[in-house]
Amino acid sequence: MRALIQRVKKSTLSIDNQIHSEIGEGLCILLGVGEEDTEAEATLLAEKVFHLRIFEDENGKMNRSLGDINGEALVVSQFTLYADTSHGRRPSFLGAARPETAIPLYESFMEKLQKLGTKKVVSGVFGADMLVEIHNDGPVTIWLDTDTWAKK
Repeated sequence: MRALIQRVKKSTLSIDNQIHSEIGEGLCILLGVGEEDTEAEATLLAEKVFHLRIFEDENGKMNRSLGDINGEALVVSQFTLYADTSHGRRPSFLGAARPETAIPLYESFMEKLQKLGTKKVVSGVFGADMLVEIHNDGPVTIWLDTDTWAKK
């Protein structure tokens, strides 16, 4: 499972020029589900995201987590995080999970973030054409990949 997380002051997601979901301070999470991912990866990634200390404390140091700041999360399904660009000029997405696998794991990830104590967890619509407005704070952008953690 892969996530590109961005620390945000606010973020909105629109579908057909209508705001579908929005958050204040917290994280915009672009989430990709791989074909071999399971509930174990969803749990591991949700816990990592929730506890990752990337918000500043009173001294300007990144010492606070999403839970510490009572932050919010916008989770956007992003199969393109599994793009394989090693051959030719058109990316292959064969490593991304099919919807019947990806949707339940995407929903499970959001549920786990909520249960961990995230103040507000909102999403887009799986498979929809969405416009995401991200007010990246810092900017702070971090790549997380559960596959790389298993190799260490």
